[in-house]
Amino acid sequence: METGKPVTITLETVVHSPVESVWTYWTEPEHITKWNTASDDWHTPYAENDLKPGGKFLSRMEAKDGSFGFDFGGVYDNVTINESISYTIADGRKVKIDFVRQGNDTKIITAFEAEETNPVEMQQAGWQAIQDNFKKYVEAAAEK
Repeated sequence: METGKPVTITLETVVHSPVESVWTYWTEPEHITKWNTASDDWHTPYAENDLKPGGKFLSRMEAKDGSFGFDFGGVYDNVTINESISYTIADGRKVKIDFVRQGNDTKIITAFEAEETNPVEMQQAGWQAIQDNFKKYVEAAAEK
């Protein structure tokens, strides 16, 4: 029986980097284009980000072979620097991301409303893969 209430999926990842660095890598377009992918056969050739309430963001995600691509974007509802971001995706779904300082590490907690086309497990795996790729990118940058 449909309740009309969207299913919320929650992901957690601990990144071995201070929250200030994690925030920078998460929010700046020159970094977003380097980590925002769920697999090696995809990439994000373009990103823009106006990080403020009412500001818009957009990432162009494409298969590297050119077979498929889409824009992922929305509008920020709330931004608390180094702590949290909430936004509404273009299709109306809500997303909230918390950045929790844990000493020199940062726990990222992402909660998003699932869409109704694809299975919840598939959506969770896709978003988790992107978050895992972010973790790898940040931790590799910290080693340089």
